[in-house]
Amino acid sequence: MKAENTTKIQFDSLSANEAYARGATAAFLARYDPTVPQLADIKTAVSEAVTNCIVHAYPDRVGPVTLTIAVYPDRQVRITVADKGVGIPDIPQAMEPLFTTGDPEERSGLGFAVMQSFMDKVQVSSHPARGTRVVLTKHLAEKDSST
Repeated sequence: MKAENTTKIQFDSLSANEAYARGATAAFLARYDPTVPQLADIKTAVSEAVTNCIVHAYPDRVGPVTLTIAVYPDRQVRITVADKGVGIPDIPQAMEPLFTTGDPEERSGLGFAVMQSFMDKVQVSSHPARGTRVVLTKHLAEKDSST
């Protein structure tokens, strides 16, 4: 099925840009009139995915992060967060709750678990030294017009 509307932005892997990614996502999806909880879930998942790029993909440098949002006629939202960083050598291990390659004093290792709890589907693909792609999918339910 072809998306009815898409956007794509690229920004540097700076912590200040995590809020930009969240805000851009909310602004793009506003025309679809998601519920407040739906929008909060999506913004939280995007925040986690972008933070993973900032913290893990480019541990020693700043690199590009690409955010693509596509909305399909059935109100299915697909958000892709991609980087060209170090990659994930073991995706199943990385998706285990509490696993982190960052400083355990600063990182909880719950990023993927949070994404999975807020989205309908989370897919991760990665290639060492070539980057990672996280695809977040959520169906926006129709608002109840009787309220």
